[in-house]
Amino acid sequence: MCGRFALVVDAAVLAEVFELEPPPGLAPRYNIAPTQELLAVRAGTSRPREWSRLRWGLVPSWAKEPAIGARMINARSETAAEKPSFRSALAARRCLVPASGFFEWQKKGAAKQAHFIHFRDARVFAFAALWERWSGVSPPLESCTLLTTTPNELVAELHDRMPVILPPRHHEEWLRPGPLAPDRLTELLVPHPAAGMEAHPVSGYVNRPGNDGPECIARSATHD
Repeated sequence: MCGRFALVVDAAVLAEVFELEPPPGLAPRYNIAPTQELLAVRAGTSRPREWSRLRWGLVPSWAKEPAIGARMINARSETAAEKPSFRSALAARRCLVPASGFFEWQKKGAAKQAHFIHFRDARVFAFAALWERWSGVSPPLESCTLLTTTPNELVAELHDRMPVILPPRHHEEWLRPGPLAPDRLTELLVPHPAAGMEAHPVSGYVNRPGNDGPECIARSATHD
């Protein structure tokens, strides 16, 4: 799964990677947590793509109340097309969520050790995600979920799932309106190769969602 991630990058770099103008109001985020607002890229109404701010935790259009979103932060890529909560969004409302790294917790006896997983060259990348609009409030609530897949060999040492990372060559196709063929989804929603990625232990500071500073991603020498 993916329950926390970071986005620490210059706005000009984001603009170049996602072929958009720099996103307004961008600030470093070291510990983005479920139910918080995140930055996403989706198909625009009058242009190919646009920035959007979405709540993390997808609230289906048919939901009676928004609290369900806290249980919808991830969607298994293998079954998303079959699930009532995700199948409509997978067909028509795909988006990208920029990140500089994500966290996983490795079980160590009764405790868990947090690790920050990122690319060695510090590149920004994109999670494959789905978004939805819930009209139970005014203005409507727009929310999203991150797709997950089986882990690559690096992440497998920490967890049995990982978020789907889409290379830039697939961004345009992912954002294009309309459903993708099942065979093509199978080809796209795969573990990103571990080559070029690394994971390092971080302190327990990241365990609290309210903590959001450089300490969240700093390498921990003590593995506390």
